[in-house]
Amino acid sequence: MKFEEKDASDGSQVGKSQPYLGEKHQANGKPVANGKAQVSVRQEANGRCDMPRKSLNTYSWQEIQRHNQEADMWLVIDRKVYDVTGWAHGHPGGSRVLSHYAGEDATDAFRAMHLELDVVQLYLKSLLIGELAPGEPSQERNKNSQLVEDFRELRRTLETMNMFNSKFMFFFLHLVQILVLEALAWLMLWYFGNGWPITICISLLLTVSQAQSSFLQHDVGHLSIFKKSRWNHLMHKFVMCHLKGLSTKWWNNRHFQHHVKPNIYPKDPDIDVGPLFLVGDLQPVKYGKKKIKYINYEKQHLYYYLCGLPLLMPIYFSLQSMQTMYLRKYWGDIAWVSSFYIRYFITFGPFYGIFGTVLLIYFVKFLESPWIAYITQMSHIPMKMSEEENRDWVTAQVVPTCNVEQSFFNDWFTGHLNFQIEHHLFPTMPRHNYHKVAPLVRSLCAKHGLQYVNKPMLKAFGDITRSLKKSAALWMDVYYEM
Repeated sequence: MKFEEKDASDGSQVGKSQPYLGEKHQANGKPVANGKAQVSVRQEANGRCDMPRKSLNTYSWQEIQRHNQEADMWLVIDRKVYDVTGWAHGHPGGSRVLSHYAGEDATDAFRAMHLELDVVQLYLKSLLIGELAPGEPSQERNKNSQLVEDFRELRRTLETMNMFNSKFMFFFLHLVQILVLEALAWLMLWYFGNGWPITICISLLLTVSQAQSSFLQHDVGHLSIFKKSRWNHLMHKFVMCHLKGLSTKWWNNRHFQHHVKPNIYPKDPDIDVGPLFLVGDLQPVKYGKKKIKYINYEKQHLYYYLCGLPLLMPIYFSLQSMQTMYLRKYWGDIAWVSSFYIRYFITFGPFYGIFGTVLLIYFVKFLESPWIAYITQMSHIPMKMSEEENRDWVTAQVVPTCNVEQSFFNDWFTGHLNFQIEHHLFPTMPRHNYHKVAPLVRSLCAKHGLQYVNKPMLKAFGDITRSLKKSAALWMDVYYEM
């Protein structure tokens, strides 16, 4: 892949012809030169390197923070400064993920979201324009450097404990569960016919299958099953597109924004639910001051049950996925999603016809919707929401997130997303390891005064409604203020 040369702010050109762009990086982020200038990892780690090194342009945080717009994006990874402006639209996770970190240190976000760091470095090296000046700290001064270092030490410990290695049989059995439920639904139709009792029964079976498919696609979407990214991507196409009928690229672009900036308005699309709902403390006040009343927000905690819970999957997500595929011409996803509908028409068409099969598909999505809505919203909607505060990775993930108590049923029913804090800190970690690392994460939070919230599931569900009611009260106070 060819990249254009970048002009540094001091006027000197920095392009891929420069020797330092041939550097490779270890998983710990330390550079190791290639070719004739190759230095052993052990020498690098011990700070002993006899080979001369080309000097890089150096920048202060003040200069870097000025490049924080979509048309001008710099970010810092392991003290190296990268201009990602030209590469942003080619980023597999979407351009907005990069723009959300423009002008900031993205080291921990970079390590958290990527699986094969050595491969990703091949793209980064042509975007390198310099490094932090020697007197500059590795993170912005407002961030807790001790917390950052303690978290990185924890990550190294977990890597040593093989907590990022998946158990293939765990995920294989999960897939078998999904396929068996679908097969059982078809066998019941074939044997008993398509009467109303059977239709309701198979709809419930398909609902469980679809909800569990949502959790499995979440696993592969975060690259947490296979060691190679390409196998995770292929499996993601199969589960998300073929089994669920939704676009993987749409999901990636949306979900990764949520992960890097959870509950940050307007960067997190999961809390951008206006004008139908107002969430948190900022949106209600903003709407109230502007005297905006698209709908009776005083009752949003009630109509949440009528249109929020049941319509998330069959209307909002389905239409948004289709719109994204069509407008952005994601032909591969369109083909895969088409296979979902073809499979349903072949399997259930002989019993219900084309129109009846379409109704079955969306009836199942309607039943699945409250399940997914509760699971995805219980850990964030009741928590703190704010505009950009440029917090360190740990604080940015823990403060707007809460866990739900562990049990065998809770683990299965939530797809282990009851360990939302651990998942947000380590997105590529296989979910069967969350309970093992939770005590270590809790200790880290206690050491640095971060509240580690863990709730019963029913309380977490109820907190969604209570949060909507609180936000509505804030809006009312400002809207009706004389």
